[in-house]
Amino acid sequence: VQLVESGGGLVQPGGSLRLSCTASGFKLDDYAISWFRQTPGNERRVKVSCITNGDSMAYYTMSVNGRFTTFKDDAKRTVFLQMNSLKPEDTAVYYCAAAPFCVSSENDQDYWGQGTQVTVSS
Repeated sequence: VQLVESGGGLVQPGGSLRLSCTASGFKLDDYAISWFRQTPGNERRVKVSCITNGDSMAYYTMSVNGRFTTFKDDAKRTVFLQMNSLKPEDTAVYYCAAAPFCVSSENDQDYWGQGTQVTVSS
């Protein structure tokens, strides 16, 4: 069972990045897939978005709403996080995670990816 992320990197303020999270060993549609981020010095990972299993409803935290979009390609077993209008405060390590529900907390996620660094800087 594995979640593998890719797509992080360095981007200037106002730029865009697309993160990918590919699942293996389990059926993607059985889980809600969340994106969390963790900034330096913080132990806690903060959820920024989630897409439900089944009907693929997407939810976003206020700080990224209107700038980030999450969607999935079931055939590719992949969930994406499209990040537009990036700001320096979006700089973090981004993780995807799988849980039964979007309301599941950080501690209730069943599977985690390894994380990918996103740096927004001029």
